[in-house]
Amino acid sequence: MRDLNKLGWAFGLLLLAIPAFSTDVAILHNGFSVRHERRENLGAITRLYLGADNSSYVDVETVQIERFETDQSLPPMAVAPLVPAAKPQNLNEVINTISDRHHLDPDFINSVIHAESGFNAHAVSPKGARGLMQLMPETASKLGVANSFDPRANVEGGTSYLSELLERYNYDVVKALAAYNAGPGRVEQYRGVPPYYETRVYVAKIVRDYNRKKLAQRKAAALAKASANKKSAQQTISVKQAALSTAASQSSR
Repeated sequence: MRDLNKLGWAFGLLLLAIPAFSTDVAILHNGFSVRHERRENLGAITRLYLGADNSSYVDVETVQIERFETDQSLPPMAVAPLVPAAKPQNLNEVINTISDRHHLDPDFINSVIHAESGFNAHAVSPKGARGLMQLMPETASKLGVANSFDPRANVEGGTSYLSELLERYNYDVVKALAAYNAGPGRVEQYRGVPPYYETRVYVAKIVRDYNRKKLAQRKAAALAKASANKKSAQQTISVKQAALSTAASQSSR
């Protein structure tokens, strides 16, 4: 997974009202691509069925889908926060450094942390998961994380584990997230997202959060470009007006 590419969520309007039954890939706005066996347009939501049966699926906002492509079995292009133990700027630096090392978008890791712990470095779940990326003690031990409440160690361990899952599932982000939440055994048992409400909500929450970040960045970039173009146009007009004024002054002499 060292050559992990950037993911892309796209936008589209030509969705089929009749379910499709071929193995396709949904291309979305914020960088994700979702492999699915068939799909069903439910209006504002498009349901992507990830397995042969109807028990494994993920719901995506219809307006977030740009297009569908035939699955060529190639890796899709892939691609903080206030905590008691670290200032937001410091945690952002930690996330940026670790994400870069694992070739993942820091915004993606940010979205995972947001869903896992709400950026609480000392969070402990009822099941015993700890820290920013909610590592179970056994998982933390395997990843070499001695102190799950240490933000840097926790993010390093969680990001490394997520990278392993992405590689394990051929960079299928939805399956990787489901495995991070419910465990790889459950994903393999159900051949996709297990039929657990918690897991489905978890995957959808991260997808929406990451998508919002990317859309906001694109809008900001578009506004900045428009502002720069407007300023450039105004400068050009001012230069022309000055030239005309100079010419008029010289001709009147």
